Amino acid sequence: MNLKKIVLIALVVIVAAASVYGYMIYRDIFSANTKFEEAETYVYVPTDATFSDVQKLVSPYVENMDRFMMVAKKKSYDSNVKAGKFLLKKGMNSNDIINSLRQSLPVKLAFNNQETLEDFVGRVGSQIEADSLSLLNAVKDKKFLEENGFTEENVLSMFIPNSYEFFWNTSAEKFRDRMAKEYRNFWTPERIQKAEAQNLTPLQASTLASIVHKETVKKDERPRVAGVYLNRLKSGMKLEADPTVIYAVKKNSGDFQQVIKRVLYKDLETDSPYNTYKYAGLPPGPIAMPDITAIDAVLNPEQHNYIYFCASVTNFGYHEFAVTPAQHEANRQKYVAWINKQGVKR
Repeated sequence: MNLKKIVLIALVVIVAAASVYGYMIYRDIFSANTKFEEAETYVYVPTDATFSDVQKLVSPYVENMDRFMMVAKKKSYDSNVKAGKFLLKKGMNSNDIINSLRQSLPVKLAFNNQETLEDFVGRVGSQIEADSLSLLNAVKDKKFLEENGFTEENVLSMFIPNSYEFFWNTSAEKFRDRMAKEYRNFWTPERIQKAEAQNLTPLQASTLASIVHKETVKKDERPRVAGVYLNRLKSGMKLEADPTVIYAVKKNSGDFQQVIKRVLYKDLETDSPYNTYKYAGLPPGPIAMPDITAIDAVLNPEQHNYIYFCASVTNFGYHEFAVTPAQHEANRQKYVAWINKQGVKR
C-alpha cells in the first residue's frame, strides 16, 4: 500500500471519528434532556447554592445528568451558579436548561388583610426565599424603625396591600426597604394633604382605615363609616369601635385565631390601649392591614351628621346610621333581637 492510500485512509478515519465525536457532542448539547410530564416546572435555587446543590435540585427533571454536567462545565455554569426562580420546559435540551438557569424570573408577591405583623411575614415568607423570622427581625430593627418614623405598633401601616414583583431570592432587608419605598410613593403630597384636612397624619389615617376596613366589607359604604368615626373624633367622643375591642381581646389572650362574632359587655372592659371604648382617640397602631379603598375612604369621607351606626338586619352586610342616641338605640334593639334569634353567643 502506497503512502497516498495510507494518508487517505487515515484522513477518512479521522473525519469519521470527528463526525462521530461531533455528533455525540451535538447530541449531548442539543437533544431533549428532560423527564417531567408537565408542560413546565420551576426550580428554586437558594442563595449561596453550589453546583452540587443545583445538580440535586434539577435531578428530578433532567434525564441524563452526565450530559447536563458536561454542558454546564463547557458554559462555565458550574463556577457561576445563580440563585433565584427558574423555568424549565418539557423537551428542553441541556443547553436550554443551562441558559434558563441563568435567567432568574420575578415572582408576583401579593398580600392583604393580615391582622398582625407575624401573620404578614408568614405570608410573605411563603412567597420568597427569606423566612418569616428574618423578615420579622428586619422589620422590627430599631434603627430602621427610627430612621423611617415607625414603631413596632404601627409599622404594619408601611405595607400597602397590592401585588408586587420581586426576585425570589430577595433578602429580608431588601424586601423591607422596597416596601418602605413603596409606602413613600403611595403617600403622595395629595394624599398627605387630604389626611391633614382630616387632622390626621398618614400613620393615623392608616390606623383609622384599619378600623373602617374591619367594620364593613362593603367598599361603597366605607366613606360613610369613615365619616362617622371622623365626626366622633372631631366632637371629642370616644371611637367606641367594636373591631378594636375584638382586637384587644385577641391580643391580650395571644390568640388571634379565635373567632368572635359578638362583642359582650365584659369585653368592653378589656384593659388595652386598643380598646376604643375604654380609651379616647386612636389605637397605637392598625388593628389589621387596611386595603387602599379603606385608606381612601378615610381621606375622602362622606360628609354627614351621623354619629352612630349598627349592623342592618334587612340589608345584610350594610349598616343603619343614626344622628341621635334614640335613633341608634332603636336600630341596636333590632340587631340584638335578630342576633339572639340566630343563637349567636360569642
